[in-house]
Amino acid sequence: MNGEVQRRETLARQRRQWETETALNAVMSDPKVQRLRQEIEELEASMVRELSPILWRFQERYDRAVQGADASLLSRSCPGKHGRWGRICVLDIGHEAEYPHLGTNAEGQPVAWVGTAPDDD
Repeated sequence: MNGEVQRRETLARQRRQWETETALNAVMSDPKVQRLRQEIEELEASMVRELSPILWRFQERYDRAVQGADASLLSRSCPGKHGRWGRICVLDIGHEAEYPHLGTNAEGQPVAWVGTAPDDD
């Protein structure tokens, strides 16, 4: 009997996951959502062009800290990130009042963004 309950729970979980993915794909493929995504990407690129000359030293410092496993410096880095998209903010804790987040995306390209994402931890 216990095996049957586990099988039903597994099937129910798989069904919920399929329904969620189907709904997300439908929303993300909507032309209005695609247009909004493009606008956001353009705004983020614009912010990078504006902020990089001022803040690029933070990216270089962060890269050196990662290579050298400098835990003390990394612990002072901003916890803001968009982990699902491979973004980690390289600025110091508490910078949000002065500047948006600045870092690199999963492809290694510079990116700046405002706010946080649901997958922040």
